[in-house]
Amino acid sequence: MSPNINTWVDVCSVDDLIPHSGVCALVEEIQVAIFYMPEDNAVFAINNFDPFSLINILSRGLIGDIQGEPMVSSPIYKQHFSLKTGICFEDETVKVDSYGVRIEGSRVEVNIHDITPETILGGAA
Repeated sequence: MSPNINTWVDVCSVDDLIPHSGVCALVEEIQVAIFYMPEDNAVFAINNFDPFSLINILSRGLIGDIQGEPMVSSPIYKQHFSLKTGICFEDETVKVDSYGVRIEGSRVEVNIHDITPETILGGAA
């Protein structure tokens, strides 16, 4: 049976998010790093696993942008990952999954089955 790509999982309240920072949520046995930029009313969701340090830690990274592209800096070896696509800025052959994420009312929902760059990413509100 194939996964339902329209499966949105209620993860938390918007109030549980930390502005300009990340939180980690377990969604269907996958650690998902969720980042919130309230001034843009934007949320982003990527896999929490850092492929360079081989640990789940990206939710603890610093967020910002590189040439306008929202990104997170890994707290271990400092590689930068796009919050929209999951692609590493320093090595484009390395990528973490990015997921659909949205705010519905006051709730944050994640869809781990929708991992294309065209999914509802930042700015979904």
